Amino acid sequence: MTLKFSKIKDFTTHGSGEFTLKDFAECGSNVICEAGVLVFHPANIFLGNNIYIGHNSIIKGYHKNSIRIGNGTWIGQSCFFHGAGGLEIGQAVGIGPRVSIITSAHKDNDLELPILHHELEFKPVTICDGADIGIGSTLLPGVTVGEGAIVGAGSVITRDVAPYAVVAGSPARLLRTRGG
Repeated sequence: MTLKFSKIKDFTTHGSGEFTLKDFAECGSNVICEAGVLVFHPANIFLGNNIYIGHNSIIKGYHKNSIRIGNGTWIGQSCFFHGAGGLEIGQAVGIGPRVSIITSAHKDNDLELPILHHELEFKPVTICDGADIGIGSTLLPGVTVGEGAIVGAGSVITRDVAPYAVVAGSPARLLRTRGG
């Protein structure tokens, strides 16, 4: 099979990622963004109070949908959040370094084009209050991590995680339920 490239789109820059706290749609008190944090489309990002965003993280908003981060959330170093499909992070959530949260993926619907040039499909990601996401984990489009759930380091979350569940692996599987 020979791939046709007739539908290839032009690539454009998304800007430098430089921002000030005043650029956000909402920004509560005591929000700390360490050196090297890049933010795109801050006008679609809502931050609560007492939020820490670690060095070299990328918070990639989008021209539609929003990213909302609740009070008391801690985000480790070198995280990547893509909010094109919508991203909701609850209160008192812990997110370890190098966590990736993805809210869009290319549809696999045209064998004549490289998948890079397929239409995007957007699905929101939700992390509920008190959840903890381990270092180096990846959350894929459309998942919800329930209240108080724990995601083990290096996990790939491909489906919803129940409240107070402890999951780990690639793809993640249930290890146990907290408190039960």
